[in-house]
Amino acid sequence: MRTWISRSAITLLVLLLTITGCGRNAGNNGTAGTGDATGGTGTTAGTEGPAGGNQAGAQFNIGMVTDVGGVNDNSFNQSAWEGLQKLEKDTGAKVKYLQSKSDAEYLPNLNQMVKGNFNLTWGIGFIIGDAMKTVAAQNPNAKLAIIDNVVDAPNVASITFAENEGSYLVGVVAGLMTKTNKIGFVGGIDIPVIKRFEAGFRAGVTAVNPQAKLTVNYTGAFDKPDLGKAAAATLYNDGADIIFHASGATGNGVFNEAKDRAKSGQKVWVIGVDQDQSKTFGDDVTLTSMMKRVDQAVYRVSNDLIGGKYEGGKTTVLGLKDDGVGLPETSTKNVPADVLKKVDEYKQRIISGEIKVPEQ
Repeated sequence: MRTWISRSAITLLVLLLTITGCGRNAGNNGTAGTGDATGGTGTTAGTEGPAGGNQAGAQFNIGMVTDVGGVNDNSFNQSAWEGLQKLEKDTGAKVKYLQSKSDAEYLPNLNQMVKGNFNLTWGIGFIIGDAMKTVAAQNPNAKLAIIDNVVDAPNVASITFAENEGSYLVGVVAGLMTKTNKIGFVGGIDIPVIKRFEAGFRAGVTAVNPQAKLTVNYTGAFDKPDLGKAAAATLYNDGADIIFHASGATGNGVFNEAKDRAKSGQKVWVIGVDQDQSKTFGDDVTLTSMMKRVDQAVYRVSNDLIGGKYEGGKTTVLGLKDDGVGLPETSTKNVPADVLKKVDEYKQRIISGEIKVPEQ
């Protein structure tokens, strides 16, 4: 009898330990318990990402090629990279970027990604369009995507933005807040995407302040802060008190000029672009920013690919109605409530179709 009780007790103990162990594994890994096997990421696979550890992208490699502005341009390249970094955290996908220091590097950088068997390769910026078209034609099985340009190829997803709509709104801010009735615009390269910024901004200024004079200066570069600083100095010297820039890393120089003037007691403003640039350059000189949510677009398209949905050959345009462009929440720090109310009124009129914002 004692032998039977002893064996039963041992059996019961083993059963209890087995049940306890199973419960502990389920609690840590949830539905992502296969993360270790597929991604080789250790215990991280069971504890990070959405839905208690979704590592659906662990076998995916997704890369991007910057334009000459570089990944730390405080603008659209940086925003795109932040989108991929979030994708990596959420899904386990492996992400990488190649930085282009000149136009000549676009083609070899894209080819390096494609030949490296990346599941999706991004080209960031309008001026990568020609190189992207060449790579797409030479590699019909590769999956590609581009920001700010349209490449007519079945294996390229093209994402563009209605920059003119968001720029109209910051034009309303500038038109209502200028004290000198002189406003500046600093562009990078004179290309269609930057012309959309200029056209929308001009229309917004004119809508609320027809007496304001807008002076435009194209620097011819997205990676030359010294040119941005010189352009801003010319505009501020001419009496402008607000400058909107759409010039990538060149715009860093616009902010630097504004900061230098602030130190000497001159109050001037800069309207940032693509990201909430007050977070980089401070509230003392950043009036607001025309945000272009490149990070969200890159994240969404890449995540769709991981989920089995890739829409090559499709062009997507993101505007105000899609929340693809707009002003950041931090605008309340320097833009009065009555001005922001006007901005919202014009936003709704654009979304409804009552106002058609020019593109050129």
